Amino acid sequence: MQPYELSVSAASHLIKSRALSPVELTASVLDRMEATEPLVNAYALTLAENARAAAEVAEHEISSGHYRGPFHGIPIGIKDLYNMRGLPTTASSRVRDAFVPTQDSAVVEKLTAAGAVIVGKTHTHEFAFGGVTPGTSNPWNTQFIAGGSSGGSAAAVAAGSCLMATGSDTGGSIRIPAAFCGMVGLKPTYGLVSRRGVTSLSWSLDHAGPITRNVADAALALTAMAGYDDQDPGSLKLEARDYSADLNGGVSGLRIGVPSNFYFDRVDSEVVRRVEVALGQFEQLGARLVEIEVPMTDYVEALEWAILLPEANAYHSEMLRSSGDLYTPEVRTMLEAGEFVFAKDYIQALRGRALMQNAWRSMFGQIDVLAAPTLSSSPARHDHTHVTWPDGSSEALTESYMRLSAPANLLGLPALSVPIGMTEIGLPIGMQVVGRPLEDRTVLRAGNAYEKAFGQFGKTAPLFAVSDTSGKA
Repeated sequence: MQPYELSVSAASHLIKSRALSPVELTASVLDRMEATEPLVNAYALTLAENARAAAEVAEHEISSGHYRGPFHGIPIGIKDLYNMRGLPTTASSRVRDAFVPTQDSAVVEKLTAAGAVIVGKTHTHEFAFGGVTPGTSNPWNTQFIAGGSSGGSAAAVAAGSCLMATGSDTGGSIRIPAAFCGMVGLKPTYGLVSRRGVTSLSWSLDHAGPITRNVADAALALTAMAGYDDQDPGSLKLEARDYSADLNGGVSGLRIGVPSNFYFDRVDSEVVRRVEVALGQFEQLGARLVEIEVPMTDYVEALEWAILLPEANAYHSEMLRSSGDLYTPEVRTMLEAGEFVFAKDYIQALRGRALMQNAWRSMFGQIDVLAAPTLSSSPARHDHTHVTWPDGSSEALTESYMRLSAPANLLGLPALSVPIGMTEIGLPIGMQVVGRPLEDRTVLRAGNAYEKAFGQFGKTAPLFAVSDTSGKA
């Protein structure tokens, strides 16, 4: 195994014991980046020189007895929505070509303080407004998309050009690419991780979180990233927590909700089969499966867009007036659509969300977590724009990809996507575990129990060449 293939957990253990140098690990990751970027295009900006310098500092600190913790000397990627002082934060848009922040985002501050080595800024769908991340390819087969909007982050972790990367999730943008790239994606409870310095899409739906190779790494990352920030109005004032605590507690007796509606409607049969197998495997581990009807699912799409569109338009209103011609037509159209959502409709949507929160709270009185497909289908090819269903109907890709992930954003619930297998042509499939507010540790514990017993993925992808159209693994 090459150093770039290590998980954060494994690499940090080796670094702490002085069996692996941060300089050696960073060099391995940068070499891998050089080899994979022509195929994957995960990065908007690479920072090789800065990373090597940071790795040398980390090595000196550790050798001097100043070990900062599990991210000390670990190469990571930062989604290009997160501000980094003195470096461009473009949000993959020409609108932000000249934007160079003077202050780090809160998460970058925390990860830098933890000793992480930042190797680059990863691509995103323009202003995070989509589920595709144009230009970035899936490392399992580069004929296919990596998902979005945190597609660069998921592709980078899967390709081995970083060990962990940050993402943001407004309608599924951490979980979508994590599932497509065979990685673990965690959308924490709303307000657990500060969004200060992260370009906003929809302030009441936005979440910041990690994409990692395994669940243990996600727990380490959340511990490093979480914390109260009085400059983020949505931030929760909580004491610091160790999200790795009780990670190995297992799922014996855990009540896992199996939806009888919504989450298995208009879902590819191959995805359904894999999730059903995974649910049976949870049962083998001692969990109790409880069939549950998920309330108010008919309103999910309407509520998501009725909140997202006006909030996004409000954030972008000045830039649309001054630089509207610099947006891609797709994103500009969606942002301008927010002008046509009346204030009364927005307020009604907020009321509807409150009713849905109450209904889901009652549902969670019967279960501990909900388990379901992360996505309705496997990754699309680059030239596809829609998913076509057996009945002849079709959905735009972003609409289809957000359909099953949006409820957790609307309700601010912790949601973890874990890889559970591959399609017949060798593309990853993910399952999401959704929990009650602030029960991120329960979600992580469930995901970790499944992964340790049955997980075969969360490893670096083999990287098929662009010329390979077979998709066979």
